[in-house]
Amino acid sequence: MAELLLEIFSEEIPARMQVRAAEDLKRLVTEKLKAAGLAFKRADAYVTPRRLALVVDGLPVTQADVKEEKKGPRLGSPQQAVDGFLKSAGLTSLDQCEERDTGKGVFYFAVIEKKGAATAAVLPGIILESMAALPWPKSMRWADYTQRWVRPLHGIIALFDGKVLEGKFDLGGSAVTFDRVTRGHRFLSGNEITVSNFADYQAKLREAKVILDQAERRASIKRQADELAAKQGLQVKPDDCLLDEVTGLVEWPVVLMGGIDQQFMSVPAEVLTTSMRTHQKYFAVESKDGKLAPHFLVVANIEASDGGKQIIAGNERVLRARLSDAEFFWTQDQKVKLADRVGALDSITYHAKLGSVGQKVARNVTLAGELAKDIGADIAQAKQAAQLAKADLVSGMVGEFPELQGIMGRYYAQLEKLPDVVADAIADHYKPLGPTDSCPNAPVSIAVALADKIDTLTGFFAIDEKPTGSKDPFALRRAALGIIRLIIENKLRLKLRDVLGRAYSGYYDNSGKGTGNGKDGGGFEKNQPKVVITELMDFFADRLKVALKEQGTRHDLISAVFALGNEDDLVRLLARVEALKGFVESEDGANLLTAYKRASNIVRIEEKKDGVSHDGMIDAALLEQVEEKELQIALAASAGEAEQAIVKEDYASAMAALAHLRRPVDAFFDKVTVNCDDPQRRINRLRLLSAIRSTLNKVADFSKIEG
Repeated sequence: MAELLLEIFSEEIPARMQVRAAEDLKRLVTEKLKAAGLAFKRADAYVTPRRLALVVDGLPVTQADVKEEKKGPRLGSPQQAVDGFLKSAGLTSLDQCEERDTGKGVFYFAVIEKKGAATAAVLPGIILESMAALPWPKSMRWADYTQRWVRPLHGIIALFDGKVLEGKFDLGGSAVTFDRVTRGHRFLSGNEITVSNFADYQAKLREAKVILDQAERRASIKRQADELAAKQGLQVKPDDCLLDEVTGLVEWPVVLMGGIDQQFMSVPAEVLTTSMRTHQKYFAVESKDGKLAPHFLVVANIEASDGGKQIIAGNERVLRARLSDAEFFWTQDQKVKLADRVGALDSITYHAKLGSVGQKVARNVTLAGELAKDIGADIAQAKQAAQLAKADLVSGMVGEFPELQGIMGRYYAQLEKLPDVVADAIADHYKPLGPTDSCPNAPVSIAVALADKIDTLTGFFAIDEKPTGSKDPFALRRAALGIIRLIIENKLRLKLRDVLGRAYSGYYDNSGKGTGNGKDGGGFEKNQPKVVITELMDFFADRLKVALKEQGTRHDLISAVFALGNEDDLVRLLARVEALKGFVESEDGANLLTAYKRASNIVRIEEKKDGVSHDGMIDAALLEQVEEKELQIALAASAGEAEQAIVKEDYASAMAALAHLRRPVDAFFDKVTVNCDDPQRRINRLRLLSAIRSTLNKVADFSKIEG
């Protein structure tokens, strides 16, 4: 067994592309190895800013021999058929073939043995094909070369069993030939490195100040940062995304601590951390109580002879200029009240067919007021918060740091002495932004957040800008999940169809004229709300399945409840789903589900045969056997109990009422012949089966349940 070592050496690869590129290289090469019949023990990919590396261990030195059998014509076939078969099999005579009786006659069989090729002869093609297929998000051409790559390519190590493979990557005008030579750190090691295998490669890179393993570099940065902060009695503000990014910027990480001028500490902490993170890739440092400290951590890619003093001074100087800008915006923004900024939103296009941001704000104000009434929030405060929620979009600070929208609105509202609930609602109206984001629980914040998301969803669905496949440019899936979380986590009793209808009508004024810029003023027809709302309810059903998947809730149970068509209260819907889950997982429920499907299948088949529906009143006078009489009585009793329980929203009791049907249903199927000779009794019994279906469907559409 032998080892394959591959390194692709280039200029700096963007940090955001590195991990995916390493995974793709490993996937492409290993898939092609398997397709070539080359088994291996393990494969590991590595990436630094300047190199992609792959080691595959346990490869055979030759491909396995392959024996192929090819079936030919029957004995006695025309010579033309025999000649064609021999030619296709690469044979010259029938003496090279076997004769076999297949049970359908005696046929010629060609047994072709192919000697496995040397692995070293196969690998260059695999490597070059994989490199050509590597799916970079962005690539470039350089010099006069026609071949594209993520950054200018300088060298390729390609070793198998310690020997250099024969091959070269054509750049279109030049080529990079396979070799065993690479380079270490750009500044800390200037000499070329010649390697013989992966262990030698990794060890020599470390000597040349390159930590090959990305996980090791990441751990080193975190350890150094934590130790440096701890020396000052501080802690690093957690930021895994920044840690991942910085790991992709250095090959030999050295963490240094700098200071922030005290004059900037009066600027909101979010402004300071965002400026440091976005522009400079610095880590923020906090006191033990979570208060921002006047320090920052920078990750250098070099060991400085002065211990990093000049690096720290240079970074402090750059940060000082950045924070001076932030301080200027903070001071200037306070001179204009949020209410005075709202008018400027009319000049910002929200969407070509949906009007301006100012028009969206007006719709949000109306809808937030209505929702506040529904959930018991202060209507005036909800409207005020909705009116001001997007005013900070035209502030200097948010113009510089878009990530701070909402957050800066809260600061400005607090400076204006607005009610805390209004300031909080301004900051929270974008929430939740994802599954790990906190969900607002204050009534005013809930009303404004719901209004903003529901208006967004309704508008984009109305102009047919729905998510497709993996594309969701307007983050509508996230908006739907946010609405679901706001409703469920706060146990809001909202009729979602009604709310969506009100949101839809918000796109039209009292005269029926659209308020947008597209067709009919709004980009969609006023008489289409039912279609849009139906599509949205289906969309919510799909998102709800996603939201509950991690909780172990089956998607088919959600579909079964949604299929009733009249359930749009998500809190009540989930109560139904939970009760249904317990029911179908019980022995009675599982058996009754089987009986339901049996009854439904019989009724469906017979209805198709008869050409009429078998729903209808059951004639008690035609009930002949004890089992069918008992089933009718049980159906009536269970239906009544279930309906009463549903009215009380006691779905567990509704399911328990259905469970009483198991014994009479089992007895009916055991003793009663549905398709009897008497036509009237047959129809009556089919109606009994149909009644089983309709009774169970009072709590959920059991046809949607799998199993």
